[in-house]
Amino acid sequence: MINGSETTKASTIGTEELRRKLAAGEQFEFWNVLTWEYYSDENIRGSRHVPLDRIGREIAESALPLETEIIVYCTGPLCMLSSFAYEKLIRLGYRNVRVYAGGLEEWEAAGLPIDRFRRVVIPELWQPISVPV
Repeated sequence: MINGSETTKASTIGTEELRRKLAAGEQFEFWNVLTWEYYSDENIRGSRHVPLDRIGREIAESALPLETEIIVYCTGPLCMLSSFAYEKLIRLGYRNVRVYAGGLEEWEAAGLPIDRFRRVVIPELWQPISVPV
């Protein structure tokens, strides 16, 4: 249950299908949804960091069409943040959402590319951001 409501079984994508989509240059939103507390300054290549607690703001600022394909992930199979992100996006009206449950752990174990970042704080923003190393 999330916020007192029953959860829906998330639609998922496996490592090989995700790898093929990225290699083919398919267009979709691909988000690492780890909150700053758990974010390790690593993203699967081709994705970007959109913390779970900022998804609503991201949607509002980007005005993504409801039919946009969105794939979310976190650290790995034991991390629930991607499932929470899936639920949040479904509640916001998005229907083409999938979870990459293998996350960073499975992707890295398969020898696939990870982008690493260095965290910095910009005083005007007073929040951390990650920059490539």
